[in-house]
Amino acid sequence: MNSPAFSFPIVTRVWQSTIGRKFLVALTGLVLVLFLAGHLAGNLLVYVGREAFNDYADFLHHMLHGAGVWIARIVLLTCLTVHVAATVSLTRQNKAARQSYECPGTIQASKSSLIMIWSGFTILAFVIFHLLHFTVRVSYPAEAFVDPDYLLATGEERFDAWQMVITGFSNPLVVIFYVIAMSLLCSHLSHGVQAMLQTLGLRSKKTAPALNVLSIGYAALIWIGFVSIPIAILVFQFGR
Repeated sequence: MNSPAFSFPIVTRVWQSTIGRKFLVALTGLVLVLFLAGHLAGNLLVYVGREAFNDYADFLHHMLHGAGVWIARIVLLTCLTVHVAATVSLTRQNKAARQSYECPGTIQASKSSLIMIWSGFTILAFVIFHLLHFTVRVSYPAEAFVDPDYLLATGEERFDAWQMVITGFSNPLVVIFYVIAMSLLCSHLSHGVQAMLQTLGLRSKKTAPALNVLSIGYAALIWIGFVSIPIAILVFQFGR
């Protein structure tokens, strides 16, 4: 059984336990699901306008004297890494177990797991690209955009994050990749949220129908919200 090189016995015991890894997947998944909702709420401020979106970006980068955004990044990247690692480990364990007995149910489960794990890797690649594109600003250094309204009002310069988003999503290839990645993410969510709720003990025969609707509805809401932004910018020339 796979075990990361942790020196803490309790962490090692949790990792070596199938139930422990399932709870790690569920708990890290919960953090990521809540983050997506918050991130979407912030991103939708792009529709409000330059000032609102740049004020939001300023708040994030100056929260806790600049430490807040880095704490959030470390927590999120740690959760994402643990989520992917635990999912891969469980998938490999399930695959090995199926070699000794296979039936239609386990074969179907293997197909679902395969889809989930590959969509997960695609999402991980997208997250890295997204961080490089908009967070690390490989393509858009601080001097690339200056908020003209803020400069006029205060005489001081600040990075124009709103214009960065408009310019970034003016590239059709970026938009296509973004829409594909978000579609895979939401497909992952529609199954993953249900599994997460079941692992956390919130799913039963009585609550299953409502939780299924909740999972699919949440995934659809996230997809519509995130995808609407690049589509509005590219197709409807929003912000240009």
